[in-house]
Amino acid sequence: MDMTIRQLGQPGDLGWVLQAHGEVYAEEYGWDTSFEAMVARIIADYAARHDPAREAGWIAEADGRRVGCVLCMAGDEPGTAVLRVLLVHPSGRGRGLAGRLVDTCMEFAVEAGYERMRLWTTDLLVAARHVYLRRGFELIKEEPQRVFGADLVGQTYLREFTPVGVDA
Repeated sequence: MDMTIRQLGQPGDLGWVLQAHGEVYAEEYGWDTSFEAMVARIIADYAARHDPAREAGWIAEADGRRVGCVLCMAGDEPGTAVLRVLLVHPSGRGRGLAGRLVDTCMEFAVEAGYERMRLWTTDLLVAARHVYLRRGFELIKEEPQRVFGADLVGQTYLREFTPVGVDA
């Protein structure tokens, strides 16, 4: 199977990101359309005003079909990038695509000059959490929430980047 990661930007990419999130999370976790609405807002913000020097998105493809995505967006805090809408469709799982997408996002963030990357997820997304932890993200906040029609534990992770030219 031919698997590639390419820059987001072809017609249909943003629509696929939204549809895949809505369908996959409803099927796997029973989340309601409020989750899809949140993803729609993220995508709309990205599409309307992203700065290509500071924000980017990627699509993972398997044999030319979209099977994954991730966005790197500017955070509210100076120097902070935010990893958003990571998803690998069930048809693309088990091939390391989530890790490759996160690595691509992190590499872009470092090259764009960000000092750190933050992300929000939930305790249910165990596989994603393992991807984040293997890449040096640390859990910095955890709180029970009622979101997307479910009782979840929201989790915020942070990954500090080593400044260029500084030995780790």
